[in-house]
Amino acid sequence: MARQYCGALGKIGNCQLGVSISAATPQASCPLNWRLFMPEEWDDDEQRRKACRVPEEVTHRPKWQLALEMIDELTAWGVQPRPVLADAAYGDVTNFRTGLEDRGLQYVLDVKAATSALPASATPEQPARSPGRGRPPLARYRGPFGNLAALALAEGPGARVEVTWREGTRGAMSSKFVALAVRPANVKLRNAQPGAELPIRWLLAEWPDDKATPTNFWLANLPADTTLEQLVCLAKLRWRIEQDYRELKDALGLDHFEGRSWNSWQHHVTLVSVAHGFLTTERLRSRPPLWAVA
Repeated sequence: MARQYCGALGKIGNCQLGVSISAATPQASCPLNWRLFMPEEWDDDEQRRKACRVPEEVTHRPKWQLALEMIDELTAWGVQPRPVLADAAYGDVTNFRTGLEDRGLQYVLDVKAATSALPASATPEQPARSPGRGRPPLARYRGPFGNLAALALAEGPGARVEVTWREGTRGAMSSKFVALAVRPANVKLRNAQPGAELPIRWLLAEWPDDKATPTNFWLANLPADTTLEQLVCLAKLRWRIEQDYRELKDALGLDHFEGRSWNSWQHHVTLVSVAHGFLTTERLRSRPPLWAVA
């Protein structure tokens, strides 16, 4: 436990934070794996660690690293890989995106408008070689480096396409989107392989008619023949997790835990996940069959 931002409180408070991975479809989701986030100050606090029975091997890990470790564990369990969705707290972390790519995983990740990027047409330039100086310098991308918001705006309002991704309680959920190929280009990516071309990724931007600028952004490494509708449906699928998280917290007591030991937290999130899985299975079982005419 430490003072950190708590979603349930909407502010910084003394709390415990967990990282989870869920399987999700438009119809349902279910938590598959959990990690308790260990604040950095706990690493050297032997008294608190002993009192809370924290295992010796458990130390501070960034949340994105916990997520990658859980993905590796799911893979070891034989869970078939699927495209990974996450909010900007993970999507904006270069190490998280490259970690997914190193594992051969596809993703559609929320990112911030200011994320550095170049158009897909950009190529590294070869600097002039100074006479009498060793090896020629490596090719490199030259600035100024733009961002995702600027690249989407450059496409103009005429590039927007309306997409409906699901039926909501008040009718069809739809908005207008722009999709284009870009090269994410922050310093870490540019320094990873000097002289090499930056990889091309999808930028998906939501740009409603009543807004002067795009409002939401996603980066994806899906194949080049992915349709706009497929990109939007995956990007918007996180609503399912958010909705089910409300049930986990409010109806099943996920955020009501007040224990202070490692084992009790693991026990609590396991029971809550099992209860949620049972209720989800019963809901899906009770749905009337659909009739299809071909």
